[in-house]
Amino acid sequence: MTDPFAFEYPSPLAGYEGLEPLPVELNEDGKSIKNPQHGILSKAYEEFPDPLAKDRQGGFDVHIYHFQNNPSQVAYARALYERVRREFPELRIYRFWEGPLGPHPIAMFEVNLFTPAQFGAFIPWLIINRGPLSALLHPNTNEEEDERNHTQRATWLGDKIPLDLSLFKLKKQAEKKDKQNESAL
Repeated sequence: MTDPFAFEYPSPLAGYEGLEPLPVELNEDGKSIKNPQHGILSKAYEEFPDPLAKDRQGGFDVHIYHFQNNPSQVAYARALYERVRREFPELRIYRFWEGPLGPHPIAMFEVNLFTPAQFGAFIPWLIINRGPLSALLHPNTNEEEDERNHTQRATWLGDKIPLDLSLFKLKKQAEKKDKQNESAL
């Protein structure tokens, strides 16, 4: 588990300082609060907010896991993989992995989401159709934040599967060593 206090968090109200207090009046349902309407939708409906990737990497990765030694999970995962490819051909879908890969300790397949519309369509669909499988949904920002994106910023559908985070630490150590070697030249 990543320490949530190891990171800095910008204020959620940045850019909204000094505004009048919001009303506390209830809607007709007696439960929800009336929000003042200003007729402008959030930009988040059209593009992912910074610092999410808006390039070839995509804003979000979805890793859909199955236990490779469980024949019924393998069969379900293969069927889901085919359905995803048929129903969402516009998404980038990677190959069906038969075993662990990178920080992922069991077999999986990966789907990239590039727009809020793709996210809004695929994630609710996956929630309903993932069956017995677990899925990791993580943002893509910059490479230096891979570990944070896979941990503190990640969300799970189904049971959380512990990732092998040592790979991120080894990568950082190798990068540090490369920098030291470059500065020694």
